[in-house]
Amino acid sequence: MRADAQRNRAKILAAAEEVFVESGADASTEEVAKRAGVAIGTVFRHFPTKNDLLAAMMKQLADRLAGEAETLAAQGDPRTALFTFFEGVVEQAAGKKTVVELLGVDIQVGRQLQAMRDAIGTLLMRAQESGAVREDVQLDEVMALLTATSHGALHAGWSDDLRARTLSIVFAGLGPS
Repeated sequence: MRADAQRNRAKILAAAEEVFVESGADASTEEVAKRAGVAIGTVFRHFPTKNDLLAAMMKQLADRLAGEAETLAAQGDPRTALFTFFEGVVEQAAGKKTVVELLGVDIQVGRQLQAMRDAIGTLLMRAQESGAVREDVQLDEVMALLTATSHGALHAGWSDDLRARTLSIVFAGLGPS
């Protein structure tokens, strides 16, 4: 892909994330084009359908989260890295309401989600090896808790205080007895 095409694609994805977060899944691709500073035809050359654009956004988000988890696994404190990642995802969830809503859209992001899952698995293993997480906790349980807590962040009554209390309970449940 040419350098200018890559720049346009990046601008479109950045604009799409802003527009969809602000306006929800019904946001228009015309607004995305306007915000990105490109013609609508440019958007459709990169993303022939709205679902293609949404899939690209989800892939980019999953890649970013996998990268964050991998970095924490490599450089973070094994006793806190899983909790740091978990808290960051839940904190971002409220701002990414549209992305969470879009999880029901039929888009193919399997490879990216598997990479994120693998990275979270590494965080879990390191946390267990350090004694910060119970040995009987499985990755599926962590993923279920992460998903449920992220969905909880979408509710209107969700506040910083509620998030902190909820995460405290979840983390206590993951910790050793």
